[in-house]
Amino acid sequence: MWLREPNATPSEYEELCRTIEEQLRFPIAFEGCYKWIVFLNSRINPRIPVLNRYYGIFQDGKLKVRGIDLRRHDTAGIVRRCQTDVLTTLSKADNSEEFMTLIPEALTVVRSYVHLIRSGAIPVEELVIEKRLSKNPNEYRNLVPQAIAAKHLAAEGMEVHAGQTINYILTYDKSRINQNRALPTELMDEGSDFDSERYVDLLLSSVVNLLLPFGYDLAALKDPDRQISKAPGLGSPR
Repeated sequence: MWLREPNATPSEYEELCRTIEEQLRFPIAFEGCYKWIVFLNSRINPRIPVLNRYYGIFQDGKLKVRGIDLRRHDTAGIVRRCQTDVLTTLSKADNSEEFMTLIPEALTVVRSYVHLIRSGAIPVEELVIEKRLSKNPNEYRNLVPQAIAAKHLAAEGMEVHAGQTINYILTYDKSRINQNRALPTELMDEGSDFDSERYVDLLLSSVVNLLLPFGYDLAALKDPDRQISKAPGLGSPR
């Protein structure tokens, strides 16, 4: 539960918690006061923010996040690191006005990561994606990357089954026939190459998750000169 009361103090919120507990016999604790908080868009309806996907900064400077990529175990390290640095940049804001002025600086951080990926100067461990197989490899109709990686392992005589965790990198298919090509880490060698543009897309998508409420979709991030238009009812942190 989030409450917004101008000039309210932490002690007043704590007193409210005690009142709720006494009257409703419902345990509740005071977590803290935010400088600002951003509720992220619903994946079903991008125009509607949801309460289980957000990021914000407490008055003591501590970052609080829920439902974003850096909290997911299957996010590539380079994507997690970029999203963390973007949030670190935005966390310097003390209010919503300062937050908005820091977005260009955060986008500069993003561009530096895009350059890093395209240059190829990425430790392989930061490219690894971890996914759990929901089916046996031969049961997949759609060849998603984890299924392709699993099939590579099976072809090498390794036992692969539903529920198993697969670690892989996204690799480049020169023919572009197989857009989901992936290579399990067990079969990687010095000649293994990764698909930089697919990692760029993953990275930009993670940033869109943070900045979509302010009009920054994937097209806007790929084209810095594009005019930003904010969705109705959105466009500023609370």
